[in-house]
Amino acid sequence: MKNKSTLFLVEAAAIAAIYVVITLAFAPLSYGEVQVRFSEALTILPFFTPAAVPGLFVGCLLANIIGGAILPDIIFGSIATLLGAIFTYLLRNKSRFLAPVPPIVSNAIIVPLVLRFGYGVNLPIPFMMLTVGAGEVISAGVLGLILLSVLYRYRGTIFKSVETN
Repeated sequence: MKNKSTLFLVEAAAIAAIYVVITLAFAPLSYGEVQVRFSEALTILPFFTPAAVPGLFVGCLLANIIGGAILPDIIFGSIATLLGAIFTYLLRNKSRFLAPVPPIVSNAIIVPLVLRFGYGVNLPIPFMMLTVGAGEVISAGVLGLILLSVLYRYRGTIFKSVETN
């Protein structure tokens, strides 16, 4: 039991670290009203392992703190990623092509509200939902599904904490 929880913690920490590194490496595209956060491609990982749920949340939280986000963005932006990860995990027994849908929806709804009420961005909320949603479609939808397809071939060997059904 101790070994399995240690493995879970290591997977979550590795996912968090990778999320932070990718977000910061592409910082100019990772923040703002028009953003493509390439690290959001990792939001498909709960399809493979439950460790990705806390890993993605912590990774997003740290990326937002290090990236200089304001407190509402740190909190609610991270919650958007957490909700996307939770619902991706819950959909794991459905079609794998549904994996990117929860992060796309949660970020397209929550992030524009943070941009408007936290940062004071004076663009229409529906427009920002469209721009943030489009960025999520690129990162979680396109890149995430490519990542999912590659990892799907090796799902039993990469993630050791995967629950066996």
